[in-house]
Amino acid sequence: MESTQVKTPQRESVWRRLVSNNNFGVSIALIILLVAMAAFAPNFTTLNNIFNVLLQIAQVGTIAVGMTYVILTAGIDLSVGSIVAFDGLAMAMMMKTGVPVVLAILAGLVIGGAIGGLNGFLVAKLNLQPFVATLGTMTMFRGLAYTISGGQPVYTLPAAFDYLGGSIGVIPIPAILMVIVFIIGAYTLKYTKFGRHIYAIGGNAEASKLSGIKVKRNTAMVYIISGLCCAIAAVILTARLDSAVPTAADGIELDVIAAVAIGGTDMQGGKGAIFGTIIGALIMGVIANGLNLLDVAQGPQRFVKGVIIILAVVLQVIRNRK
Repeated sequence: MESTQVKTPQRESVWRRLVSNNNFGVSIALIILLVAMAAFAPNFTTLNNIFNVLLQIAQVGTIAVGMTYVILTAGIDLSVGSIVAFDGLAMAMMMKTGVPVVLAILAGLVIGGAIGGLNGFLVAKLNLQPFVATLGTMTMFRGLAYTISGGQPVYTLPAAFDYLGGSIGVIPIPAILMVIVFIIGAYTLKYTKFGRHIYAIGGNAEASKLSGIKVKRNTAMVYIISGLCCAIAAVILTARLDSAVPTAADGIELDVIAAVAIGGTDMQGGKGAIFGTIIGALIMGVIANGLNLLDVAQGPQRFVKGVIIILAVVLQVIRNRK
């Protein structure tokens, strides 16, 4: 009898921790969504469609890892779509002039990191508001994408590059690349000193500075990470399409921010995890895929996405008040 009285509060405590854990909540939401789509959307549970969902979220999910880092510092990066477009065009044009595929991809990573570094410089060194700084670079690099391409697509790329947009058996290579980025991002954020500093800066930048954390340097680094994730997403998108266009990834920043917000990362910084971002990206992908299978038009789909973003933020506010 005594052992029962001791264990019951422990079980209650474990249950309360689970319920209050945002990752638990979004995981349950994903499971409910999967069951609903399996019941109502035709062919949703087929193996081909499951891998198709992973393929569809590969680009958003990859960028969302970098966006998680940025939002954890209470920042925002609106330039991600423009970086993908500009970087994809730069790599495609290099390959068309005879630059080897590997060198073109490495150059693309450098370009993505450099643009992220520019964002970091504007935010961390010049103290510009992240929204304003990245809104400016978003417009700049979208304009540059149109300028270097003359508004025309660059297509028929080397087969070795297009292979990265294909699959190994039934598993899409873009999904594999996304998972690798997730693993590296999650490990770095959870198990390294840099990751702990990111949480500290998002929680209280001034206190972090007083405790010896290099706030400006770490803040600049998260934008570089975001740029690198955009470069990888540019490889994924350009290889899948076998072409690069100046309109690529237009508006993708909304889907990326939605995935991060749904995954539970606090938009005010300091709270969140890559695992939640994975679930958020999957929720976005499952909703889009299921609604497409149900022949729902794009207008209602956008409305549903907007409602989900608002609900995610409202839940964050409620949780923070508690």
